[in-house]
Amino acid sequence: MKARVLKVLVCSLLFVFLGCSDDDDNSSSNNNSQLITAINNTVATGTWRITYFYDTDEEETANFTGYNFTFASGGVLTATNGVNTYTGTWSVTDSNSNDDNPNDIHFNIGFTAPPDFEDLTDDWEILEHTNTKIRLTHVSGGGGGTDFLTFEKN
Repeated sequence: MKARVLKVLVCSLLFVFLGCSDDDDNSSSNNNSQLITAINNTVATGTWRITYFYDTDEEETANFTGYNFTFASGGVLTATNGVNTYTGTWSVTDSNSNDDNPNDIHFNIGFTAPPDFEDLTDDWEILEHTNTKIRLTHVSGGGGGTDFLTFEKN
């Protein structure tokens, strides 16, 4: 009986000392801040193109063929194909939603026209980011589908 009580006590103490930390939230927030800065710096250099766009139930990558995207300072997003130019907004933010993973970073895009570009307007979750590729996803609320968007550097 004493051995069992001792075992429970030791396990409880290990859980308390190893399972809890005062700096968990701070390190997560700090890591997110560094990650946001890194992503901002990456996309703000050069031009990018959409190499994959899947909207709920259909691939629509061809709608963006020939367009180069520039993620400029001040959150200005420009898409141009040499004939047409569309201006929108962009930002990379730390998701503070209780429903999200605390390390969740959102890549926000906003266009008001034309309709194909309006489809890009969302708060995308980052699946992968490198110096030459950003892979994003968004799950629509209310039973909607899942969208995927990939930008690659030119």
